Amino acid sequence: MKARTRAIHGGYSDDPVTGATAVPIYQTSAYAYGTAEELADVFAGRAPGDVYTRISNPTTQALEKRLAGLEEGLKGPVTGCIAFSSGMAAITAIMMGLLRSGDEILSANGIFGGTISLFSNTLGRFGVTTTYGNADKADSFEKGINERTKVIFLESIGNPRMNVPDIEGIAEAARAHKIPLVVDNTLTPPPILQAGLLGADLVVFSTSKYVNGHGTAIGGALVDTGNYDWGSGLFPDLRQAALRLGAFAFLGLQRKVIHRDLGGCPAPMNSFLMLQGLETLGPRMELHSDNALRLASALSAHPGVSWVNYPGLASSPYHDRVQRWFGGSAGGVFTFSLGTRQRAMAFVNALLLAKNMTNIGDAKTLVLHPATTIYQEYTEEERNAVGVHDDMLRVSVGIEDADDILDDFIQAIAAATAAGAALKEAK
Repeated sequence: MKARTRAIHGGYSDDPVTGATAVPIYQTSAYAYGTAEELADVFAGRAPGDVYTRISNPTTQALEKRLAGLEEGLKGPVTGCIAFSSGMAAITAIMMGLLRSGDEILSANGIFGGTISLFSNTLGRFGVTTTYGNADKADSFEKGINERTKVIFLESIGNPRMNVPDIEGIAEAARAHKIPLVVDNTLTPPPILQAGLLGADLVVFSTSKYVNGHGTAIGGALVDTGNYDWGSGLFPDLRQAALRLGAFAFLGLQRKVIHRDLGGCPAPMNSFLMLQGLETLGPRMELHSDNALRLASALSAHPGVSWVNYPGLASSPYHDRVQRWFGGSAGGVFTFSLGTRQRAMAFVNALLLAKNMTNIGDAKTLVLHPATTIYQEYTEEERNAVGVHDDMLRVSVGIEDADDILDDFIQAIAAATAAGAALKEAK
């Protein structure tokens, strides 16, 4: 099945008793067994089964199977995906499963501020350091690798820098050094991009975004693509686990130790909501991308707009990569500027249709001033380093009618320009 079909039918067959086609919500915390021996066998791994929803749940398993199929994750007796309570929980679990005190992460710069905080603040408390580099060119980024580097981390499209890293080139460098490459594919989920096909070893999603698509639930997931050989990698515990579990060594460690101990499991209801979103992911991503390209193109030609940063534009330095890797679709997020912070704030205040919210990937168009919201705890120098400037606005383009979105932006730009002119005259 192709991606759109797998998003609807993957991971679940009609209920054999009722014929229900929707995945049931198994809203339970634990599961009863008929005998003590049966439960003991499940705990020992001698028999399949669920014992506690913190570890596994049938609704969540259906979601995991569907996501694994979309991203071409490992196939075998267990699924190649593990779902989490949030995207940050998924990234945390990956790092906790790979890193020890003294290890180092090599990360692209210009990534999500929450991930930067996790790397620098939280993991930094446990002796893990992070270096950041420009991942646009693999050869220059590779110079950041040293003997302590144990993970390379990229976003398929940097949020908020809006750059497309050289994923293929960096994947080659990672393989040469036996370092696992983790790619956050939140902004370009399948069918736009299957990151494993470009060389990603582990793929992570915030399923709260496009996978859910309606702003109704928080979730995350990791997928093991099978590209990394855990049996001969840099990690002694995973090499040992690979003797028993083979390619599933990392997923086994996650399921039986890290995921279990950290407790970042999704609620069954949230997994159900993610499954509903997945069914329309393909056509929604087309609409998000088409609307974003139209809006970004119109703003690029508007005299009141200073600049627009969207990889889908023909003028973008990343346009060729979008065509080659993403099938021409660059997703629904971009940034732009009206020249000053005052105009940016006035623009947000003048919006009538678009919502002033911190999320992305919603069916509704969302606009945010990052410098005063999700990056407000950073210094100006730190914000500039990741590509967040005082005049910058971030847009998550929804799936409303493109004319309505554009009309809203045009009137808000006019209002912001008038407000700017009045402020200048008052001075």
